[in-house]
Amino acid sequence: MVYTIVDIEKVLGYKTWSVRKKQDELLRMDCNMYCNIGRDSTKAAKLEVRKASRKIYTAIKTIDNNMGTLFLQTMDLDKPKGPL
Repeated sequence: MVYTIVDIEKVLGYKTWSVRKKQDELLRMDCNMYCNIGRDSTKAAKLEVRKASRKIYTAIKTIDNNMGTLFLQTMDLDKPKGPL
């Protein structure tokens, strides 16, 4: 399952959750997506997961600038060099 911006915004919108809990939930969503990618996944599916992951890291950056920046920088260093 690829999470949407609606799911991400829902987590960010919880007022009773701490920053840590929000980060944990967003990273759980990211982990879940990557765990469900298999060898038989299409290139399009892998690309969608990567796009959703970038949205998650950008959301993390809004609540914790340092952590979000590190995730995005690491993602940029690990750009695919060819077909996924």
